[in-house]
Amino acid sequence: MNPAVHALSLYLDTSVIGGYFDAEFMADTRALWRLKEAGKFRFVSSVLVDQEVARAPKQVRALLHSTFVPADLLPMTAEAMELAGHYIAQKVVSPSFTDDARHVAICSVARVDFLVSWNFKHLANVRRELGFNSVNVLQGYAPVRIVAPTFLIHGHQEENL
Repeated sequence: MNPAVHALSLYLDTSVIGGYFDAEFMADTRALWRLKEAGKFRFVSSVLVDQEVARAPKQVRALLHSTFVPADLLPMTAEAMELAGHYIAQKVVSPSFTDDARHVAICSVARVDFLVSWNFKHLANVRRELGFNSVNVLQGYAPVRIVAPTFLIHGHQEENL
C-alpha cells in the first residue's frame, strides 16, 4: 500500500489536548502525537480551543502552545458561527453545548479531514456525526469525520497481512 501523498489534517478539540495528561486517555493521545511527529498527520485547532484551554492546568496550556503555532489555530468566522447555529436549530446538540457545535463548524468550514475528540457524548459518536453531516449537506458543506484518537492510531500500525 502506498503512503498518502500528504499528511491528513486533524482538528484537535480540548479533550484531546487534556487527554495527553489524563491517565485514561494518555497512551492513545501520546501515540497520536508520535504519528504527527512521524509526518502522518498535521494538527490544527482553533481559537475556541485556545480559549477553553485558558482555564485548564498549566501543563495543558503549555502543550497547546508548544504544539500549535498561531497559524494552526483556526478562527471563529461568521460562517462557522452561522453553521453552528444550524446545528443547534436542528437539535444536533442543545444550546447548552454550543461550543461543541462550534468545534464541528470550524472544522467543516476549514475542510479539515478529521475532528478528533475524546468527547463521546456530544461529538465522537455515530448519532451526532450523522446529525452534523445532515446539516452540512443541507448547507453545502462536505461531511466531517468525528473520531477518537484510537480510530486514527490503529490505522497506522505496521502489521503483516
